[in-house]
Amino acid sequence: MPTHDPRNGLTPAEKAGLLSGEGFWNTRGSAGAGVRPLVLTDGPHGVRRSVDSPDLGLGESAPATCFPSECATASSWNPELLAELGRAAGLEAAAQGVDVLLGPGLNLKRTPLGGRNFEYFSEDPLLSGLLGTAWVRGVQSQGVAACPKHFAANNQETDRMTVDVIVDQRTLRELYLRAFEMVVRQARPWTIMAAYNKLNGFHAAQDPWLLTQVLRNEWGFDGVVVSDWGAVTDLAAALAAGLDLEMPASNGIGPREVLAGLDAGLVSPGDVDAAVERLRVLGERTADKVSGPAGYAAHDRLARRAAVQSMVLLKNDGGVLPFSAQRRLVVIGELARTPRYQGSGSSRVNPVRPSTPWNALAARVPEARFTAGYVLEEGGGTDGDALAAEAVAAAADGDQVVVFLGLPDSAETEGADRVSLDLPENQLKLLSSLAAEREDLAVVLFNGSAVTTAWALQVPAVLEGWLGGQGCGEAVADILLGDVNPSGKLAETFPLSIEDTPAFGNFPGEDGEVRYGEGLLVGYRWYDTRQMPVAFPFGHGLSYTSFDYTGLEATAEGTGTGAAVRVCVTVTVTNTGGRAGAEVVQLYVGGPPNGVPRPAQELRGFSRVELDPGESTRVTFDLAAGSLDRFDAGTRSWVTDSGAYLLKVGSSSRDIRLSEMIEVEGSGPSPLPTASSPVNQWLADPRAARVLLESLTGSSGGNGDPAAAASLSAALSLMGSLPLDRLGRFPGAPLGAEQAARLARELAEGAAD
Repeated sequence: MPTHDPRNGLTPAEKAGLLSGEGFWNTRGSAGAGVRPLVLTDGPHGVRRSVDSPDLGLGESAPATCFPSECATASSWNPELLAELGRAAGLEAAAQGVDVLLGPGLNLKRTPLGGRNFEYFSEDPLLSGLLGTAWVRGVQSQGVAACPKHFAANNQETDRMTVDVIVDQRTLRELYLRAFEMVVRQARPWTIMAAYNKLNGFHAAQDPWLLTQVLRNEWGFDGVVVSDWGAVTDLAAALAAGLDLEMPASNGIGPREVLAGLDAGLVSPGDVDAAVERLRVLGERTADKVSGPAGYAAHDRLARRAAVQSMVLLKNDGGVLPFSAQRRLVVIGELARTPRYQGSGSSRVNPVRPSTPWNALAARVPEARFTAGYVLEEGGGTDGDALAAEAVAAAADGDQVVVFLGLPDSAETEGADRVSLDLPENQLKLLSSLAAEREDLAVVLFNGSAVTTAWALQVPAVLEGWLGGQGCGEAVADILLGDVNPSGKLAETFPLSIEDTPAFGNFPGEDGEVRYGEGLLVGYRWYDTRQMPVAFPFGHGLSYTSFDYTGLEATAEGTGTGAAVRVCVTVTVTNTGGRAGAEVVQLYVGGPPNGVPRPAQELRGFSRVELDPGESTRVTFDLAAGSLDRFDAGTRSWVTDSGAYLLKVGSSSRDIRLSEMIEVEGSGPSPLPTASSPVNQWLADPRAARVLLESLTGSSGGNGDPAAAASLSAALSLMGSLPLDRLGRFPGAPLGAEQAARLARELAEGAAD
C-alpha cells in the first residue's frame, strides 16, 4: 500500500479518516486536500441544530422555525409553497452555520401504520417527487446542501436498521425509487442519504447496484452519498459500493476497515480518492452560503400560511363551518391548548414562536370558553370522567362547539410503528357523549398520518389539521372563522379499517424480512383498482366555495413515430361559489387493457389554481416524455405500451369530473419474446406469433392455411405458461429447444432489420 499520495499529500490513513464523521454532526477536514469540515443537521421541517450531543445526539437544539411536517405540506399540493419553505429552511441553516440539511423524506407511505409517516409526503411518488424537487431547489438556492432520504425502500420503523425488504423490480422502479429519481434528475441534490435497511438482500448503504449503477450511472448523481446514522457495517465495502461518508463518528472502526479493505483489495485506492474528491466538492458548493439574519418573523408568517394551505376540510355537512366570531364558542380538547404540531424523533425542532388554537381563537372570539375534556396520555392519574362531564356541560351552553382530537406523541415516533389506526379511547368516548347532546359539532384533528374515522358519522364537520408546525394555532383559527378558505387535499387515503390496507398481512414482516406482496397496488392504487370503499379518498378536500370542470381536451404527440410519447390535456375550471378559493385539479391515467398488470389509475399531473367567484381558468397538463411508461423487468427498461389510455380529470381519485380516451402507439417496439419466454407471450406478440406459426405450419409470408394456423394457435394456447424451449420435452411436440432458440434469433434479426 502506498504511504503517500503526491496529488494531495495525504496518506491512506489520513484519507480514510476523512470518510467517517467527527462526533455526531460534524465531519473532518484537511487543509492539504482542500476538504472543508462540514456541519450536518436534521431538517425535514425545520433546522434542528444540536447544541450538545448527549443521548445519541438528540439533546437540546437551537431555536428555529418549526414549519409544518411533510405529512401536512404534502396536502397543499403546492410546489411553489415547498420552494418557499426550502428557501426559508436553507436561510436559517446558513445563519446557524449548517452545511447539509437532512431532508426531505421521500419514502412512500406503504401503510398508515408507519411510525415515521409524518416525515414523508405521500403514498404517491409523483406528488412526493415534485414537492421534494421544489424543496431541494429552495434549500440549495441558499448555498446549503439538501439530503433526500432514506434511500431506499425504508418504509417502516419495525426492525428498520436490519430488515430485508423483498420487492420486485417493477414495483421498486415505479414506486419506491421514482420520487428519488425525480429529485435527483431535476433538483440535482448535493447529497443523498443511504438507508439502514437491506434491499433484496443487500445493505442499502453497501449496495453497488443501488448506489452506483442506478444512482450515479443511470440518474447522473454527482454528489456525496452519506449513510444514515449507524447504517454502515463495513466502510470499505460501502466505499466500494458508492458510499462516500459514514456518519456519525465510528470510534475509528470505519477508517480501520478502509485500510484493511485496501490491503485486501476489497476497496480500491481510486474508490477512496473519489470519495475524498466528492467531499472536497461538497465543501466548495456549501462554502458561499447566503449571509444575513435568519428572518424568523417572516418565516413565522410563512409557517402559518403553509399550515393553512395544508389543512384539509374532510367534511362540512350543512355548512357548519365557518364559525362566527360574534357567537359564543366552546373549545373542547387538551390538544387545543397543547397541540401536537410536529412528530417525535430526530426531526424535532425547538420552535421560535409556537402558537395554540385556544389562544388564537380566544383572541378573536369575545365569548370563547375552553375545557380540556381528556388527558393526552392516559394513565396519568387525572379523573378523565370528570373532565368529560365538564366538557359536555360546557358544550350545552355554547352556540358553536369545536372538539380537538388526535394522536399523542407516543403513538407516532421515529423508531416505532403504530399499533393501531384508532384515536385514543378516551377521546372517542368523549366525542360520543358530546354528539349525543349536540348535532352541530366540528372536529379538528392533529395527527401525522391517517386514522380510522367511523366516529365522523356522528359529526357534520371535520378539519384535518395534521402536524401543522408552530403556526398551527393561528392557521386553525383562520379556517374555523372563515378568514381563509380551506384548500388542502389529502396526500394519503383514509381507509375504513387496518384490514383494508394494502400491506395488511405483509407488514411488518417476520424473521428479519418484509415482502412487498401488494406490488404496485399501494395507497389509492390499491383501493381504486379493487373498487374498495374508503373513509376519505386520495386527493379529497372540501372548500367553502365550489368548482366546475368543463371542456376537457387531450392530444398525444409522437405516437407511431418512434419518438417518445407526449400528452397534452387541457380543462376549464370555474369558481361557481360565492367566495375566492383554491382548487387542486388532478389528472389520473388508466393504462391500456393489454394484459399487463397495472393499477386502474395513477396520478400523472396536478395543478393548484386560485379563483375569484365566477372566475374561470384554463388548466393545462403537459406530460413529459416517459410519463406513460412502465418499467419492464424482463428488458430492464422503460416502455410505452400501445393502446387506449383513459384520461380522467377531477377533484380527487374518486371525484372524477371529466374523462377522455386517447390512442397511443408505443414509442418503440415492445420487448421481444426469447426462447425461454412463455408460449402465450409468443402468441400475444403479432411479430412473434407470425414467426412461430409460419415455422410450425411450413408456410411463409402469410400464405398458409388460416384455419390450420388458428387450430395450431388454439392448441398452443393450452400450454400458454410453458416456456417455448421446454415444449420439446412433451411427446409429439412440434419443436424442441434448439428450434426455439433459432426462432428467437430469427425474430430478433427481423426486428433489427
